[in-house]
Amino acid sequence: MARTVVVTGAFGYSGKYIAQRLLAAGDQVRTLTNSPDRANAFDGVVEVHGYHFDQPDELTRSLEGVDALINTYWVRFDHRDFNHSQAVDNTLTLFAAAKRAGVRRIVHVSITNPSHESPLPYFSGKAELEEALTESGLSYAILRPTVLFGAEDILINNIAWMLRRFPVFGLFGDGEYRLQPIYVDDLAALAVTCSASTENQVIDAIGPETFTYRELVRVVGDAVGRHRPMVSLPPELGYWLSVAMGWFLGDVVVTREEIRGLMDNLLVTDSAPAGQTALSDWCRAHGDTLGRRYASELARRRDRRASYESL
Repeated sequence: MARTVVVTGAFGYSGKYIAQRLLAAGDQVRTLTNSPDRANAFDGVVEVHGYHFDQPDELTRSLEGVDALINTYWVRFDHRDFNHSQAVDNTLTLFAAAKRAGVRRIVHVSITNPSHESPLPYFSGKAELEEALTESGLSYAILRPTVLFGAEDILINNIAWMLRRFPVFGLFGDGEYRLQPIYVDDLAALAVTCSASTENQVIDAIGPETFTYRELVRVVGDAVGRHRPMVSLPPELGYWLSVAMGWFLGDVVVTREEIRGLMDNLLVTDSAPAGQTALSDWCRAHGDTLGRRYASELARRRDRRASYESL
C-alpha cells in the first residue's frame, strides 16, 4: 500500500536521493523546503511546501495525512544568515508539528558521536534534538552518518578540486585522524527502510571503509591522477589559509569547529558498516569528473533556483 512520506530538502543533496527511492517504491512524496523553485528532476510529482517554522499551524497542516517524516534539515556552520541554535529551534518546531499532525514515524538524520557536553555546536545541537525526539513519544529512527559522498558532495569534491589546482596539499596536523564516509544513496536506502519500520532505532550510518584523512586525500588523488605532496600544517595556520581561499571563492571552505571535530575523531565509530558502497571504488569510477569545479556551500544558499549539481 502506498504511503505518504515527507522529506525535508528533497531538492537538495541527501533529500533528493531519499525522495527518488520513495517514488521508485510507489510512495507519495511531499517536501518541506526553503527552495521551492530550485531546479530538480521530479517533474512536479513531489508536492512542495515551505518550512513555515514561524507559522506552526501552517507547518502542521503540511504534515497532515503523513505516514512518515524523513528529516535532513540542518545547517553546516554558523553564519550571519543562519546558525545552529536557530536550526535546533526550527527542528524542535518541526517535531512538535509532526506530533500534532499525527505523523506515525520520524526518521531523523543526526551525526556520529553527538554529545550535550561537546563544545562544538554541531554535535551538541544534534544531541539536543536526539533527546527531544526520543522523549517525544513518537516512533523514531535516528541515523548518525559521518561524511556523505556522491555527485553533489562538497568535501570529497573540493579535496579533488584542490588536488587538481595546487602543487601541494595541506593537512591539518598529522592527518592521522579517521573518518568513515558513507555513500549518499546508501544513506537514502537506510532512511527509506527505517521509515517503514516501527522499531525505535539509533544507527551509526557509516560506510564500509575507514580512512585516515591522509589516506583519504591519497585515494582521491589516485582517482583524479594528481599525486601531490602532503604537508602537515598547524591547524590554526591551515584554518587561516582556508579563510583566505574562502575570500577568493566567496565561500566558507572549512570552519574551526569542523577541523576540531575531524581531528577529535568524531567522524568515526566502532559500529558495523551500514552502507555497502566503497568510497575508493566510487572515486575511481568518477575520477574524470570529480573536482572539475568547486562546490560552494554559500552559493547553494544564495541561489535558490539552480540545481545543486550546477553550483
